[in-house]
Amino acid sequence: MASFPLSVNEKLIARSRTVGELLAPTSPFDKKCGRENWTVAFAPDGSYFAWSQGHRIVKLVPWSQCLNNFLLHGTKNVANSISTRLPRQNSDSGQKNKPCEHIIDCGDIVWSLAFGSSVPEKQSRCVNIEWHRFKFGQDQLLLATGLNNGRIKIWDVYTGKLLLNLMDHTEVVRDLTFAPDGSLILVSASRDKTLRVWDLKDDGNMMKVLRGHQNWVYGCAFSPDSSILCSVGASKAVVAAILV
Repeated sequence: MASFPLSVNEKLIARSRTVGELLAPTSPFDKKCGRENWTVAFAPDGSYFAWSQGHRIVKLVPWSQCLNNFLLHGTKNVANSISTRLPRQNSDSGQKNKPCEHIIDCGDIVWSLAFGSSVPEKQSRCVNIEWHRFKFGQDQLLLATGLNNGRIKIWDVYTGKLLLNLMDHTEVVRDLTFAPDGSLILVSASRDKTLRVWDLKDDGNMMKVLRGHQNWVYGCAFSPDSSILCSVGASKAVVAAILV
């Protein structure tokens, strides 16, 4: 049998190693969880890992705890049966913002996830607003979930509390991305052929609607300085927009 040299990609795959496997519960698809897992995300500081368990449920797991469990017990891990859970946050006992495991029921099929964290000195883009419902501190971590019904729900990761419910898309929210500068500017990409820019520091005010796509929008990403947004969809082009 003839042998052929490995390509660069094949060499990288050959050197990779499976760390572990997280397993979602096997329940009928008409219940809260399904058999397919559609999206995953890491928190910017590596504290949490999140994934959609096929339907309405998002699982939030402290990543260091999960990784330690892999190393102690082998490659497979049923995350829903972890017996050792970190305590919930308690400001009186010094446990404030300590990672703990959460299950969030988003109410509809979850297509996209994104973590966001705030830099307090980074002001809202809407400078004329004098009152805000939420004051986001530097130690706060948010999770945005894009849903099948076009809604975007914003959650406090540490408590599992729903903070904002953004309702303007008319179709599935396929992708979400936060600006990397800590401004809590969120961009959503949807099957309704638009991208929408939200200012979470202004209580989720929608700043802009971007309509450069002629078909479904599948994904979007910020440049490192948060000034340019690129997006792709059901076409052969990449659409770029300057956000000022």
